[in-house]
Amino acid sequence: MSFFKVNENCNGCLACVQNCPAGALNYFDQEDSRKILHNMSLCARCGHCWRICPQDAIEFKVLLTGRFDLVTTLDLVHCKVCGEPIYTASLGDTVSNNTQTIEPLCPDHKGSEPINVWKKLASKRASQ
Repeated sequence: MSFFKVNENCNGCLACVQNCPAGALNYFDQEDSRKILHNMSLCARCGHCWRICPQDAIEFKVLLTGRFDLVTTLDLVHCKVCGEPIYTASLGDTVSNNTQTIEPLCPDHKGSEPINVWKKLASKRASQ
């Protein structure tokens, strides 16, 4: 999904391309058409293209009010006493070893065990 929108007012003047401080806009002419390109990873979201466009063709508000895109879904482990989500199953697998598993209890029901979990995770990371 593109967060950079250009409406039907665009006349291809290239004011936006020529004035983009981040170099996030480009264009190329191919046969009988001009194609204007936007690179979201270069875009500084400064709004200069929107301000400079003499045709009001750039809908910059989409960049400012864009939604979050779902990138992953992980299974949660819940406290066996109160049902509060406490960590993901993947995190539990990372921290646990074959001889000892993490007891699924929230901080209110486990005491100091969460500190031990983070220590265990830190020691595994240090050994890698």
